[in-house]
Amino acid sequence: MKTLIREKRTAMNITQEELSHRLKVSRQTIISLEKGKYKPSLILAHKLSQVFECAIEELFIFEGDENIE
Repeated sequence: MKTLIREKRTAMNITQEELSHRLKVSRQTIISLEKGKYKPSLILAHKLSQVFECAIEELFIFEGDENIE
């Protein structure tokens, strides 16, 4: 899964630290999310979409076996 979290975050001039505080998660979680190494819960994905004022689908790009064929 690819994410556009870093792009959205930098476009809004929000640091990883600020985002982690807003979401009540560690900065390491933000780093892992941005690298696509961590798949967030639905609740965290929803909170991210609220912060960035977009649909969840605009933050996460599902590829390969993550989709129904």
